[in-house]
Amino acid sequence: MRLVLMSDTHLPKRARDLPEQLWAAVAEADVVVHAGDWVDVALLDLLEARSARLVACYGNNDGPALRARLPEIARAEIGGVRMAVVHETGPAAGRERRCADRFPDTDVLVFGHSHIPWDSVAPGGLRLLNPGSPTDRRRQPFHTYLTATAAGGELSDVTLHRLVRPDAGAGRPR
Repeated sequence: MRLVLMSDTHLPKRARDLPEQLWAAVAEADVVVHAGDWVDVALLDLLEARSARLVACYGNNDGPALRARLPEIARAEIGGVRMAVVHETGPAAGRERRCADRFPDTDVLVFGHSHIPWDSVAPGGLRLLNPGSPTDRRRQPFHTYLTATAAGGELSDVTLHRLVRPDAGAGRPR
């Protein structure tokens, strides 16, 4: 199963659309994961229409329309990997232990909020992934998203992708 992981898209406040490179990755993915801070429900509609499968949660910047359609924590088994998706995990200090305690029956936790890419393993083996943001890099050098493969209960090929031009606007159907 080919996965695309993103978070903190903040459309249309930070960009008009997702970058074309990311739309191309969505088209090739078996599962798209979004860890919140959509801001506008239009992107949720587009990703639902253009994704083979979408696993997503809402974030702190998402209003009532998004919260009505998305959970605070999304859970799915993908390729035998038990995954949870949540927007906020608190401060970086102590994150692994806190998340391992909060998500004991999870193999991979995808989170957002900080816009900072993250890949670590907690005590007990929980893998924590933050894809950064494809549209609002804040203090990071690049806009980013992640891809990975889930099969046989294992997550592999985790790759952080850097985006050169985040607001190409070519991905939205006209």
